[in-house]
Amino acid sequence: MKSTKSLFARPLAFFLVVLLFAQQNWATCGGGGGGGVGGMGGGGMSMDQTYPVPWKLIKPEDPPLKEGLAVYWFPSSFEETQKSSLRFSHTLSNYANQCVTMAVADARSTIGQKLANGEKLPVAVLATPDGNLVGKAQNNNGMLKVDQVEKLVETEMKKRKETVEQQLKAAKEKAKSGDNQNAISSYREVVTQKCMFPDKAKDAVKELKKLGVTDVADVPDGINMDPKVMAQVDSAMKKGLQAENDSRYLEAERFYAQAHRIDPVDPTPLRYLGELYRHHIGDWDKARTTFNQILSMNADPISRAVALHGLGKITIHEGDFKKGLHLMEDSVKEYPLALAYRNLAVYWNSEGDLAKADFYTNKALEIEPHDSFNLIFAAAFKAGNGHGDEALKIAKENESLLPASYNLAAIYAQLGQKEKAVALLKRHFFEYERYKSVRAKEMMEARVDIVFASLRNDKAFMALTDGADGRLPIPMNQHPANGGGR
Repeated sequence: MKSTKSLFARPLAFFLVVLLFAQQNWATCGGGGGGGVGGMGGGGMSMDQTYPVPWKLIKPEDPPLKEGLAVYWFPSSFEETQKSSLRFSHTLSNYANQCVTMAVADARSTIGQKLANGEKLPVAVLATPDGNLVGKAQNNNGMLKVDQVEKLVETEMKKRKETVEQQLKAAKEKAKSGDNQNAISSYREVVTQKCMFPDKAKDAVKELKKLGVTDVADVPDGINMDPKVMAQVDSAMKKGLQAENDSRYLEAERFYAQAHRIDPVDPTPLRYLGELYRHHIGDWDKARTTFNQILSMNADPISRAVALHGLGKITIHEGDFKKGLHLMEDSVKEYPLALAYRNLAVYWNSEGDLAKADFYTNKALEIEPHDSFNLIFAAAFKAGNGHGDEALKIAKENESLLPASYNLAAIYAQLGQKEKAVALLKRHFFEYERYKSVRAKEMMEARVDIVFASLRNDKAFMALTDGADGRLPIPMNQHPANGGGR
């Protein structure tokens, strides 16, 4: 096992690979860029996990936390983080929707020295936003288990909820005795806890309105933490994920929708539904509605990032390139997804800014360095940048990968092998894709994608893409397409 020093001596970018371990094993991606399976397609982790914990690396330049609580995970090594049960947890994922930040930090950092100084790693620490210790979950023989961290958070949340309930009770007693001014003050204090305890804040708002207070907004419902309800959601989500991995998309939609009905406030079923509509079924009206619904909720960082990326993709296809770009940039600020980095690379490659395209391609590779689809995506850029032999080698090694057909075609097109490129595009459109609405969008994207510029006068290519939806005019100044990043 590597020492703590060797763990954090590595470049930050490589540590991000560990943080984004919540990927799926089968990349359901048009052209190798990812998409579907809740926006996490394209990696190498478990196929049956739908609740990755949104761990984020805490950096010195990050703004301070303002509310809630923070779980700081101080790991002992790369190996520990790659194998840790802390990677997936429905419970911790739900708490991330309630202002509980999930953070990974260097034990030698400022916050590490304050909270984990002298601790045997790994250790998880629960703290207030200003960095005051609340509690710790310590390892047993080098193993830190997710149920320890769940219990740590649940215990503190239960304690805080009891305090809020006492505040509500005291406020009601004040109102009952006629002390409305102090009652209102106490109720307002409860409302400030709306992110962590929305049900109690709703009660406080209701009582404030009874007292004539009109300047308080309604509080949305909170996520359901009942273990029985969570188990029902888990069951439906896993059935949906299995159906999606098996390309049974309408069945997947049915199970994801079932999970959403069980707990309408949980953003994860919506995240999977939104990506299913956007990427596989091609119903972008439903995708847009679903993504906007996520952004209107107290959603976890992964769900917000996937929603912002999805809206960015849709917006670019509709012709508002700069707005779409900004949405995808906002996505990676919210949470760094390889999917969003790939599509940022597509944007800048099509704009002719090869330096930015290379930068974002490498960011995606840092997150998923061994993923075949990621490597093919990068090879498509290499093919157009003087590294044709290397790109061709990668293409030949991975030619059997059906979901990679689009980017494989891009490699061959840029190397002058037009017939091979058209054949692979045909495979992509008519063997991989299942829905006409998706084909229409991707045929349009192929027509404007700079990687297929050499095919625009090719009769076979134009005939193959005859079903393009016409939403993206072929410009003189090349605008970005969406196809390669998916």
